[in-house]
Amino acid sequence: METSTIFWGEVIGTFLLILLGVGVNANVLLMQSKGRQSGWIVTCFGWGFAVAVAVYVVGWASGGHLNPAVTLGLTVIGKSAWDLLPTYWGGQMVGAFLGAVGAWLVYYPHWGATRDAETKLVCFATKPAIRKFGWNFITECIATAVLMIGILGIYDQHNGLGAGVGPYLVGILIVAIGLCLGGPTGFAINPARDLGPRIAHALLPMPWKGSSDWAYCWIPIIAPLLGSVLGAWLYQAAIVSMYTVGDFQ
Repeated sequence: METSTIFWGEVIGTFLLILLGVGVNANVLLMQSKGRQSGWIVTCFGWGFAVAVAVYVVGWASGGHLNPAVTLGLTVIGKSAWDLLPTYWGGQMVGAFLGAVGAWLVYYPHWGATRDAETKLVCFATKPAIRKFGWNFITECIATAVLMIGILGIYDQHNGLGAGVGPYLVGILIVAIGLCLGGPTGFAINPARDLGPRIAHALLPMPWKGSSDWAYCWIPIIAPLLGSVLGAWLYQAAIVSMYTVGDFQ
């Protein structure tokens, strides 16, 4: 794939992911939205569908990573090239920021209708339910390791899945992670998903906005990167090794 194709594919795909993802957060949380108080299940399904749609749209162009942690995990096990890492990460960050701006525009009147500053922040970025940085870090690390293991398993050739099924199953994986592991931190599992919208929150004009909580922002950046590497290595070491033991190769 051409470098420019990868970059713009990741920009477009991550834009769609964050537009829809921040959009479902805003729909559920902001005052006078028709989806207000529809709950965590709606949030998780919204993010899962957002991932599936985005991967369907650009997977053919860039691979549809849409997540710096996924790109790093694939790179350390040789499924993506190290020299493409800046291209992927740059496209993902640009797309994430623009997607957050898009969601801000869609819900523009509702930012003024919502006076609570924390509600506005969690539409854009993640915030832990119980602020214990060590445990928050562990949660994000484990959740991203599960994401990485799930992606590698879904796309493993031994599953024999049709080419068009993968993005749909990744969407289901996101829903499962959100419903099962997302309660403590809001399941960033994606540095761009948190950092891009957090920057947008800091820059965009909103009444009664409050802090962007930069003290916490390193956790949804570093923990997913570490978790993705651990998940990729674990899959390679434990799961792929079974192919040899079971004479699947």
